[in-house]
Amino acid sequence: MIFRLDVTSGEPLFAQLAAQARLAMLRGELRPGERLPAARELAEALDVNMHTVLHAYQELRDEGLVELRRGRGAVVAGRPPAELDAVQDAVAALVRAARSAHLSATTTTTLVQEAFQR
Repeated sequence: MIFRLDVTSGEPLFAQLAAQARLAMLRGELRPGERLPAARELAEALDVNMHTVLHAYQELRDEGLVELRRGRGAVVAGRPPAELDAVQDAVAALVRAARSAHLSATTTTTLVQEAFQR
């Protein structure tokens, strides 16, 4: 799996990493029992502090999605809850509506972020 970070985003880097891992699990790209990249290696590849990666992994652990094992690293524990499927369907509908209204991805993202802040 390839992680990508948007340093211009207002979303913290660790949150971006955790979100990408969650989506990969939801899509079946990361399966239970698979290991995530070592924190040190991923941090070097992304040119971020290792603690940024560890923070993302700890968030995933707190959600029950990964197990952090000494000597084995982060291992996928399970798939995100099924209710995320409904969110993914809603996002797909939002994207269709935004395209129909000729809204850019940036404008659509801003609308979603503003909705979360209410």
